[in-house]
Amino acid sequence: MRRLTTLPNHIRIVTESLKDRDSIALGVWIAAGGRHETPANKGVAHFLEHMAFKGSRKYSCDQIKESVEGVGGSLNAFTSEEETCYYAKVPSAHLSLTFDILADMALFPRITKKDLEKERAVILEEIKMYHDLPQYYVMELLEELLWPDHPLGQSLTGTAQSVGRMDADDLWGFHRRSYSAQNIVVSACGCVDHDRLVGMVRRKFASLKPLSKVDYRQARKTQDKPAARFYEKNTEQMHLALGYLAYETNHKDHYVLSLLNIILGGNMSSRLFNEVREHRGLAYSISSGLKTLGDTGVFLVRAGVDNGKIVAALKLILKVLEATRRRGVTADELKRAKDYYLGQSLLGLEDTMEHMIWVGSAVVGNDHVKTMKQVEERTRAVTLADLKRVALEVLAGHRLNVALIGPLRRPQEEQMRLIIKFCR
Repeated sequence: MRRLTTLPNHIRIVTESLKDRDSIALGVWIAAGGRHETPANKGVAHFLEHMAFKGSRKYSCDQIKESVEGVGGSLNAFTSEEETCYYAKVPSAHLSLTFDILADMALFPRITKKDLEKERAVILEEIKMYHDLPQYYVMELLEELLWPDHPLGQSLTGTAQSVGRMDADDLWGFHRRSYSAQNIVVSACGCVDHDRLVGMVRRKFASLKPLSKVDYRQARKTQDKPAARFYEKNTEQMHLALGYLAYETNHKDHYVLSLLNIILGGNMSSRLFNEVREHRGLAYSISSGLKTLGDTGVFLVRAGVDNGKIVAALKLILKVLEATRRRGVTADELKRAKDYYLGQSLLGLEDTMEHMIWVGSAVVGNDHVKTMKQVEERTRAVTLADLKRVALEVLAGHRLNVALIGPLRRPQEEQMRLIIKFCR
């Protein structure tokens, strides 16, 4: 059973009670992330998340780790474009202490100069690591194309320059603005008593006051012409990423695009996997995906391609996308996509951690969680005409962005730029 409570200071608590489980997955969410930053403090949300693990008002760094891991649990955190989440999974008997630890980390991090310098060095190495891994760095290049001169087009970890000059005042300033009552959601899934958790939250967060909700710059939703970015690097294979500006999280065609994504590259039965890998052997890995945000989104295709086959691979990928755009898909493909989407959703919700993240992120972003019945109804309602309409819109050539990392030769680059230029 799912329950949602909003406290007088606007903190929200959402739980999904699964009485047959022995564990609880718990998350403390903050509705602030990378897109709430400026060029001057880029990476501050991620830096602050790191610092929370160095110790809090009540708990030392060792106590944080040992108290959760010592009972067989696990804890971690992540920062995304629109939210930060501190989370743990523990046997249900240890909910009280685990919640107190996560809440204390989030609300009262202990930021010392010594720890700040240590973690700065760690994050600078993390930035170098991502730049050394072409499968990750190519996504940064793609996002720069999708959202130029915008926080969404800049790395979540920040740059060596922004992280290098960040100090405790920067972290505390972001914390004061963002970690306020109306931006906080506590979510839990498993063997959890909703009213008991509400009581814990009420006691721990009673002193928090609601402030003005943190806002962000709106992102563009379309573009006039295709764009490309090539980064030369001596790698064993080409790392290719295509991106089409698409829909925001609450768009009316969200489920249509989700099914189109499955048909095109969401699994081993997809068109791109079959055509590019199975039939032509042009890539070892190829897949598609969606990224949705509050005001924008992107349809992605990623591939690892043999260095000598990159031009042929790009041509074939675009051919498959254009054929889908012009001719649509078959009734059998649509049925299999619906069954796959709903089956994957149900399987994911069997895991308490995945379930906690699903309900927590929904309340942070929308203040509402859809039921599986609603998800199934909207998925089953998608028609072949819907898929063709959305494919015509989203996969239009002028929306195309292409990023590539690898040892690209001049003739290859010229051919690829010509192919991309004539996408309309």
